[in-house]
Amino acid sequence: MRKSSSISRIAIFFAVMITIHFVTSFILQFVPSGIQPTLVHIPVVIASIIYGPRIGATLGLLMGLFSLTMNTLVLTPASYLFSPFVPNGNLYSLVIAIVPRILIGVTPYFVYRWMHNRTGLITAGIVGSMTNTVFVLSGIYLFFGNSFGRGIQHFLGLIVSTNSLIEVIATVLITSAVVPALEKLK
Repeated sequence: MRKSSSISRIAIFFAVMITIHFVTSFILQFVPSGIQPTLVHIPVVIASIIYGPRIGATLGLLMGLFSLTMNTLVLTPASYLFSPFVPNGNLYSLVIAIVPRILIGVTPYFVYRWMHNRTGLITAGIVGSMTNTVFVLSGIYLFFGNSFGRGIQHFLGLIVSTNSLIEVIATVLITSAVVPALEKLK
């Protein structure tokens, strides 16, 4: 693949990710919930499946850097979990913001490559979404569990039972619809 075509694909997917972030942030501000699901990872999953782990990991890195930037500029009660540049944040915040997002760009590719059919596509969507959830929540538990006191289990349970379920369903539905169309174009 030519370098210019890789850069243009990354740019297009990153533009879609930024658009998804701002549209969902605007819509979800009207929903009374302290914790908002993220859908920004979906283009990372799709790009990983279609264009491979290198482009997927690059988009995952961009997603992590975008998360880091937004949590540094727009403070929320959870910003310290994703930015070392805000009060109570540290280098572990950087790990939580970056590493799981890079892995989102790698795991779906190998799942779909292993099971190259409709079931594999659904499984790749689930794995991509759960990669984010499992690694981010594990990082929060390991690195910041003490800051929540005894409420960490409740907090993580709330995210797993609501946000991650919404994220998985959205990822599977959108990935299942978009990947076959993009594969035909490719």
